[in-house]
Amino acid sequence: MDGSGDRRKSERKSSWKKNPEAVKANILEIATQEFAAHGLSGANINEIARKTSTSKRMIYYYFGDKEGLYCAVLEGVYASLRNAEDRLEVGNLPPVEALCRLIEATFDAHAKAPHFIRLVMIENIHNGDYLRKSEIVPKLNRSIIEKLEDVCMRGKKQGLFREGSNALQLHWLISSFSFYNVSNRATFSASFGPEIFSKATQNILRERAMDMVLAAVVIGHEPKSWD
Repeated sequence: MDGSGDRRKSERKSSWKKNPEAVKANILEIATQEFAAHGLSGANINEIARKTSTSKRMIYYYFGDKEGLYCAVLEGVYASLRNAEDRLEVGNLPPVEALCRLIEATFDAHAKAPHFIRLVMIENIHNGDYLRKSEIVPKLNRSIIEKLEDVCMRGKKQGLFREGSNALQLHWLISSFSFYNVSNRATFSASFGPEIFSKATQNILRERAMDMVLAAVVIGHEPKSWD
Protein backbone atom coordinates (compact mmCIF):
# COMPACT_ATOMS: atom_id res chain seq x y z
CA MET A 1 0.00 0.00 0.00
CA ASP A 2 1.24 3.54 -0.73
CA GLY A 3 -0.13 5.06 2.48
CA SER A 4 -2.42 7.51 0.66
CA GLY A 5 -5.47 6.08 2.42
CA ASP A 6 -3.88 6.64 5.82
CA ARG A 7 -2.98 10.21 4.86
CA ARG A 8 -6.58 10.92 3.80
CA LYS A 9 -7.88 9.51 7.08
CA SER A 10 -5.42 11.66 9.00
CA GLU A 11 -6.44 14.76 7.05
CA ARG A 12 -10.11 14.04 7.69
CA LYS A 13 -9.56 13.58 11.43
CA SER A 14 -7.72 16.88 11.51
CA SER A 15 -10.62 18.64 9.77
CA TRP A 16 -13.12 17.18 12.27
CA LYS A 17 -11.19 18.75 15.14
CA LYS A 18 -10.52 22.08 13.43
CA ASN A 19 -13.96 22.87 12.06
CA PRO A 20 -16.80 20.57 13.14
CA GLU A 21 -19.45 22.96 11.78
CA ALA A 22 -17.92 22.76 8.31
CA VAL A 23 -17.93 18.96 8.58
CA LYS A 24 -21.63 18.96 9.54
CA ALA A 25 -22.40 21.34 6.68
CA ASN A 26 -20.55 19.06 4.24
CA ILE A 27 -22.49 16.01 5.48
CA LEU A 28 -25.81 17.86 5.13
CA GLU A 29 -24.96 19.06 1.63
CA ILE A 30 -24.23 15.55 0.38
CA ALA A 31 -27.09 13.98 2.34
CA THR A 32 -29.54 16.50 0.86
CA GLN A 33 -28.52 15.42 -2.64
CA GLU A 34 -28.73 11.71 -1.77
CA PHE A 35 -32.09 11.84 0.01
CA ALA A 36 -33.57 14.02 -2.74
CA ALA A 37 -32.36 11.57 -5.38
CA HIS A 38 -33.14 8.28 -3.64
CA GLY A 39 -35.56 8.98 -0.79
CA LEU A 40 -35.18 7.94 2.83
CA SER A 41 -35.19 4.20 2.13
CA GLY A 42 -33.00 4.38 -0.98
CA ALA A 43 -30.27 6.67 0.33
CA ASN A 44 -27.23 4.84 1.68
CA ILE A 45 -25.18 6.09 4.63
CA ASN A 46 -22.05 4.40 3.29
CA GLU A 47 -22.45 6.25 -0.01
CA ILE A 48 -23.05 9.55 1.79
CA ALA A 49 -19.92 9.00 3.89
CA ARG A 50 -17.90 8.12 0.77
CA LYS A 51 -18.85 11.41 -0.89
CA THR A 52 -18.15 13.58 2.17
CA SER A 53 -14.90 14.60 3.79
CA THR A 54 -15.73 12.59 6.90
CA SER A 55 -16.71 9.05 7.93
CA LYS A 56 -19.81 6.99 8.67
CA ARG A 57 -18.87 7.01 12.34
CA MET A 58 -18.85 10.80 12.43
CA ILE A 59 -22.20 10.99 10.62
CA TYR A 60 -23.71 8.90 13.39
CA TYR A 61 -21.86 10.99 15.97
CA TYR A 62 -23.43 14.23 14.72
CA PHE A 63 -26.90 13.00 13.67
CA GLY A 64 -27.58 9.82 15.63
CA ASP A 65 -28.79 7.60 12.82
CA LYS A 66 -30.06 7.68 9.24
CA GLU A 67 -33.47 9.02 10.27
CA GLY A 68 -31.83 11.72 12.36
CA LEU A 69 -29.78 12.79 9.34
CA TYR A 70 -32.91 12.79 7.16
CA CYS A 71 -34.74 15.01 9.68
CA ALA A 72 -31.78 17.40 9.76
CA VAL A 73 -31.86 17.56 5.95
CA LEU A 74 -35.58 18.40 6.00
CA GLU A 75 -34.97 21.16 8.51
CA GLY A 76 -32.12 22.47 6.40
CA VAL A 77 -34.12 22.78 3.17
CA TYR A 78 -37.04 24.43 4.95
CA ALA A 79 -34.64 26.85 6.64
CA SER A 80 -33.04 27.75 3.32
CA LEU A 81 -36.40 28.57 1.73
CA ARG A 82 -37.73 30.49 4.72
CA ASN A 83 -34.49 32.45 5.12
CA ALA A 84 -34.88 33.66 1.55
CA GLU A 85 -38.41 34.82 2.41
CA ASP A 86 -37.24 36.44 5.64
CA ARG A 87 -34.85 38.63 3.70
CA LEU A 88 -37.79 40.20 1.88
CA GLU A 89 -38.64 43.57 3.37
CA VAL A 90 -42.35 44.02 2.65
CA GLY A 91 -43.57 45.63 5.86
CA ASN A 92 -43.15 49.14 4.50
CA LEU A 93 -44.64 48.41 1.07
CA PRO A 94 -48.29 49.12 0.20
CA PRO A 95 -50.35 45.92 0.74
CA VAL A 96 -50.93 45.06 -2.92
CA GLU A 97 -47.28 45.67 -3.82
CA ALA A 98 -46.17 43.64 -0.79
CA LEU A 99 -48.37 40.72 -1.83
CA CYS A 100 -46.99 40.87 -5.38
CA ARG A 101 -43.44 40.81 -4.03
CA LEU A 102 -44.19 37.74 -1.88
CA ILE A 103 -45.83 35.88 -4.78
CA GLU A 104 -42.90 36.58 -7.11
CA ALA A 105 -40.35 35.60 -4.47
CA THR A 106 -42.15 32.34 -3.61
CA PHE A 107 -42.48 31.34 -7.27
CA ASP A 108 -38.79 32.04 -7.94
CA ALA A 109 -37.56 30.46 -4.70
CA HIS A 110 -39.33 27.19 -5.47
CA ALA A 111 -37.98 27.21 -9.03
CA LYS A 112 -34.45 27.48 -7.63
CA ALA A 113 -34.93 24.75 -5.01
CA PRO A 114 -35.62 21.41 -6.73
CA HIS A 115 -34.13 19.50 -3.78
CA PHE A 116 -36.69 21.14 -1.47
CA ILE A 117 -39.53 20.12 -3.77
CA ARG A 118 -38.33 16.52 -4.08
CA LEU A 119 -37.81 16.18 -0.32
CA VAL A 120 -41.29 17.55 0.42
CA MET A 121 -42.73 15.04 -2.06
CA ILE A 122 -40.76 12.26 -0.36
CA GLU A 123 -41.92 13.38 3.08
CA ASN A 124 -45.53 13.31 1.87
CA ILE A 125 -44.98 9.65 0.97
CA HIS A 126 -44.12 9.21 4.66
CA ASN A 127 -47.32 11.11 5.60
CA GLY A 128 -45.28 13.93 7.14
CA ASP A 129 -44.20 11.66 10.00
CA TYR A 130 -40.63 12.92 10.19
CA LEU A 131 -41.59 16.56 9.71
CA ARG A 132 -43.94 16.29 12.69
CA LYS A 133 -40.98 15.29 14.84
CA SER A 134 -39.23 18.59 14.13
CA GLU A 135 -39.47 21.44 16.63
CA ILE A 136 -37.68 23.76 14.20
CA VAL A 137 -39.80 23.62 11.03
CA PRO A 138 -43.05 24.93 12.58
CA LYS A 139 -41.15 27.97 13.84
CA LEU A 140 -39.55 28.47 10.43
CA ASN A 141 -42.90 28.23 8.67
CA ARG A 142 -44.47 30.74 11.01
CA SER A 143 -42.45 33.61 9.52
CA ILE A 144 -44.14 33.56 6.09
CA ILE A 145 -47.59 33.33 7.69
CA GLU A 146 -46.79 36.35 9.85
CA LYS A 147 -45.76 38.32 6.77
CA LEU A 148 -49.00 37.43 5.00
CA GLU A 149 -51.05 38.19 8.12
CA ASP A 150 -49.56 41.67 8.23
CA VAL A 151 -50.22 42.23 4.52
CA CYS A 152 -53.82 40.99 4.85
CA MET A 153 -54.48 43.10 7.92
CA ARG A 154 -53.18 46.27 6.27
CA GLY A 155 -55.00 45.46 3.02
CA LYS A 156 -58.34 44.99 4.76
CA LYS A 157 -57.84 48.03 6.95
CA GLN A 158 -57.28 50.19 3.86
CA GLY A 159 -60.30 48.69 2.10
CA LEU A 160 -58.15 47.05 -0.57
CA PHE A 161 -58.53 43.37 0.35
CA ARG A 162 -61.67 41.29 0.68
CA GLU A 163 -62.72 40.67 4.28
CA GLY A 164 -62.40 36.93 3.78
CA SER A 165 -58.69 37.21 2.93
CA ASN A 166 -56.81 34.70 5.05
CA ALA A 167 -53.03 34.41 5.39
CA LEU A 168 -52.88 30.61 5.66
CA GLN A 169 -55.18 30.11 2.68
CA LEU A 170 -53.16 32.65 0.71
CA HIS A 171 -49.97 30.77 1.50
CA TRP A 172 -51.59 27.52 0.33
CA LEU A 173 -52.70 29.14 -2.93
CA ILE A 174 -49.35 30.79 -3.68
CA SER A 175 -47.45 27.61 -2.77
CA SER A 176 -49.71 25.50 -5.00
CA PHE A 177 -48.75 27.42 -8.14
CA SER A 178 -45.09 27.55 -7.14
CA PHE A 179 -44.76 23.91 -6.05
CA TYR A 180 -46.56 22.31 -9.00
CA ASN A 181 -44.39 24.29 -11.39
CA VAL A 182 -41.38 22.30 -10.15
CA SER A 183 -42.81 19.04 -8.81
CA ASN A 184 -44.47 18.07 -12.10
CA ARG A 185 -41.85 19.45 -14.48
CA ALA A 186 -40.61 16.06 -15.64
CA THR A 187 -44.03 14.52 -16.29
CA PHE A 188 -45.47 17.72 -17.77
CA SER A 189 -42.52 18.02 -20.14
CA ALA A 190 -42.78 14.36 -21.13
CA SER A 191 -46.49 14.81 -21.86
CA PHE A 192 -46.53 18.22 -23.55
CA GLY A 193 -42.93 19.19 -24.31
CA PRO A 194 -40.55 21.53 -22.47
CA GLU A 195 -41.68 24.87 -23.92
CA ILE A 196 -43.64 25.93 -20.86
CA PHE A 197 -40.46 25.75 -18.80
CA SER A 198 -38.51 28.15 -20.99
CA LYS A 199 -37.42 31.36 -19.29
CA ALA A 200 -39.87 33.48 -21.28
CA THR A 201 -42.86 31.25 -20.50
CA GLN A 202 -41.88 30.93 -16.85
CA ASN A 203 -41.97 34.73 -16.60
CA ILE A 204 -45.46 34.67 -18.08
CA LEU A 205 -46.60 31.95 -15.68
CA ARG A 206 -45.27 33.92 -12.71
CA GLU A 207 -47.41 36.84 -13.85
CA ARG A 208 -50.43 34.55 -14.34
CA ALA A 209 -50.05 33.16 -10.83
CA MET A 210 -49.81 36.66 -9.40
CA ASP A 211 -52.83 37.79 -11.37
CA MET A 212 -55.00 34.90 -10.13
CA VAL A 213 -54.03 35.45 -6.49
CA LEU A 214 -54.72 39.18 -6.74
CA ALA A 215 -58.09 38.50 -8.37
CA ALA A 216 -59.03 36.32 -5.39
CA VAL A 217 -57.95 38.86 -2.77
CA VAL A 218 -57.86 42.42 -4.06
CA ILE A 219 -61.21 44.18 -4.43
CA GLY A 220 -61.86 45.22 -8.02
CA HIS A 221 -58.75 43.58 -9.45
CA GLU A 222 -59.29 42.75 -13.11
CA PRO A 223 -57.11 39.92 -14.46
CA LYS A 224 -54.97 40.80 -17.43
CA SER A 225 -55.99 39.59 -20.87
CA TRP A 226 -54.38 36.34 -22.03
CA ASP A 227 -54.13 37.67 -25.58
